[in-house]
Amino acid sequence: MAQVLSTASGIAEAEAYQGKVLGAVSRTFAFTIPQLPADLRKVVTNAYLLCRIADTLEDEPALSAVQKALLQERFLAVLRGEAKAQDFATQVTPLLSPATSPDERELMANTPLVVRCTHSLDAPQQQALVKCVSIMCRGMSHYQDSASLEGLADLVEVDRYCYHVAGVVGEMLTELFCEHSGAMREKRAEMLALAPSFGEGLQLTNILKDLWDDRQRGVCWLPRREFRELGVDVASLAPGRSDPAFAAALRYLVGVAHAHLRNAFRYTLMVPAEEAGIRRFCLWAIGLAVLTLRRIAARPTYGSGREVKVSRRTVKAAIASTRLAARHDGTLRLLFGGVTRGLPLSPLSGSPRALSAWAAEPSGGEGFAAGCPGLRSGNGKE
Repeated sequence: MAQVLSTASGIAEAEAYQGKVLGAVSRTFAFTIPQLPADLRKVVTNAYLLCRIADTLEDEPALSAVQKALLQERFLAVLRGEAKAQDFATQVTPLLSPATSPDERELMANTPLVVRCTHSLDAPQQQALVKCVSIMCRGMSHYQDSASLEGLADLVEVDRYCYHVAGVVGEMLTELFCEHSGAMREKRAEMLALAPSFGEGLQLTNILKDLWDDRQRGVCWLPRREFRELGVDVASLAPGRSDPAFAAALRYLVGVAHAHLRNAFRYTLMVPAEEAGIRRFCLWAIGLAVLTLRRIAARPTYGSGREVKVSRRTVKAAIASTRLAARHDGTLRLLFGGVTRGLPLSPLSGSPRALSAWAAEPSGGEGFAAGCPGLRSGNGKE
């Protein structure tokens, strides 16, 4: 009995820590995760913190690519129960440079508490989390080796990168949502088909927002081939560019992100209306990304992420509108149509033929969705 009480006390301590640290390391997820049903909050918070630990390793400039790969493998061993979390934290925390924020350093030092929560989850939940973090770590390790100012080879490679760091999170969340809801379980195959696009749309938006900040760190995730076909050399990019070729290339990639987010919206409407919390969780992420894309499209000469960051006032307004409309598909379609009106919409294939056709249409290919059912929301109507 004493051991049971001790274990319960330890899990309660770990859960309390999760709630405390989430707000310190993420402004966005600190207000979206609490919208989820109670049985999902703990597991999704834990999933986010595990991904944040892996991401902190990837972003640490004092670590070489080899060191990062080794430490990420050790982290995965911890999650699988093959190594001790305390040994991992003790090894990694002193290696972090001042470039890692104090909050992220604290999170790394408290890896044992986070992993204690992981190991208290149901077996299917643990399996979903470990699979996600494994794909993410190994993908980040691969792309760390080739990261440079020259960008990635083409849009297909950008999609692969975005899948490894974000699309896989969409798949993980879908598995958790389907375990929570029998109604979603019936739509599992359809939702899983759209889930990577959800994560990739959010990640591509971040790539665009952080374009110039990333380049200061010596990395770039833009597609070389597509930008070259539009007359832009990725390797020579510098902030403040105002030439038409760069504006067209930027508009093209905004359109790709928009196309992914349309899939994300379609995904959200597959969530049953009575699961309003899950819908709000999805809608707020989509809304923030779309609003960011609008700012990027309107200001192609931006020189930092701060210049295209969505204001808190705008975020609050978006939250208020979707909070009221979360259960009503028709109203949500109207809201989504309004906020995306005027945004370029690009084909997701990235084929040269599709790219050249898109580039010939200054509006950004507004008619593309009409011929692509995969980008339609809800029941196929915009």
